[in-house]
Amino acid sequence: MLQNLRRLPMPTLLRIDASAQLEERSLTRHLTGIFTRTFLANAPETKVITRDVGLNPIPAIDQEFIHAAFTPPEEREPWMNARLALSDELIEEVEASDILVMGAPMYNYGMPTALKGWIDQVARIGKTFSFDLARGDTPIEPILSGKRLVVLSARGEFGFAQGGVRAHLNTLDPGLAACAHYFGVEPEHIDTIAIEYQEFKDDRHRTSVEMAEARTGDLAAALAAELAGAATQAA
Repeated sequence: MLQNLRRLPMPTLLRIDASAQLEERSLTRHLTGIFTRTFLANAPETKVITRDVGLNPIPAIDQEFIHAAFTPPEEREPWMNARLALSDELIEEVEASDILVMGAPMYNYGMPTALKGWIDQVARIGKTFSFDLARGDTPIEPILSGKRLVVLSARGEFGFAQGGVRAHLNTLDPGLAACAHYFGVEPEHIDTIAIEYQEFKDDRHRTSVEMAEARTGDLAAALAAELAGAATQAA
């Protein structure tokens, strides 16, 4: 599962929370908390980076950001470097991480604005991808690699998984999968766990919460064990 991850003596976990809800009302924060605590219990040497874009939204990109990002570094004016400073910080967090755990609730069948803002700052030419027309019709090539993405989600309705009754409405999971190469994640290295039936507030929802909690803990323990084992073999 983690055979392509970087071999570091101290693994790094990047926790990203994108819910607009406060801690006590956020199901996705509940799941990212379970994942982080369980991972640390199994790999206590892990470094954890937290980035709460739900409560501290990332500014949207604008014409100044685009101008600065597409100007060669050696030609940038001081204001351009200042405009890209937050983007640099966010990218450094991704670069440092081995596993990204993302609390990503489904809003209106897609990702929260706050999460899209984070992605737009991280997906940057010359930093997380290169662009070369000499490659023909596939000019984009990711720069980062070898990372794992865990998506922990909550949905008001149900049936959004592949083959489900609302799969055709799900733009959250495909959107994250389409952008994962910017984070250095291959499609086969994405795990998604979702709570459903949130708006129904019935036994199906309670069962979904319990199942997601159990799966999240199990996944965190398994990934921590695999990463620890890989690091031991590489030592």
